[in-house]
Amino acid sequence: MNHLHIDSYPGPREALRPLFELAEDSRSELDSYLDLGRVLVATSGDGEVIGHIQLVDTGEAGKIELKNMAVELAHQRRGVGRALVSTALKQQGASTTAVVVATAAADIGNLRFYQRLGFRMRSIERDAFTSATGYPRGIRIDGIELRDRVWLDLTLPTASTS
Repeated sequence: MNHLHIDSYPGPREALRPLFELAEDSRSELDSYLDLGRVLVATSGDGEVIGHIQLVDTGEAGKIELKNMAVELAHQRRGVGRALVSTALKQQGASTTAVVVATAAADIGNLRFYQRLGFRMRSIERDAFTSATGYPRGIRIDGIELRDRVWLDLTLPTASTS
């Protein structure tokens, strides 16, 4: 994509809520992590924010979580998501050795996206998307009911292996 800029986002996260909501169907879940971690935004040549990525600490040494990422529908499939992930990972310190991400088992597009970036499937969390966790019943993605969460991870190269 021409004239794509990716920078840290220091502003109020609430201003990015519509983007966050593209990747999160539970208002209560989003409220619980909206202000956590670090956010980068992708802006087009005219300064419009067209995507974001949020990275949060996992509490485990060397491991971060890609918590939320979305690209405006009109700008998807143009390399914006890949550029966001690449930039975010390049900005991690040498102490970061792994990245984890969770996505819906029903979301074939997300599973393909992350695997093409080198993420590997780690585990499945059954019945993660329920009314108890704020997800409305009946959500279907790619014709599949939203129920299970898949965790993927990516081991980052260390200075001695890069």
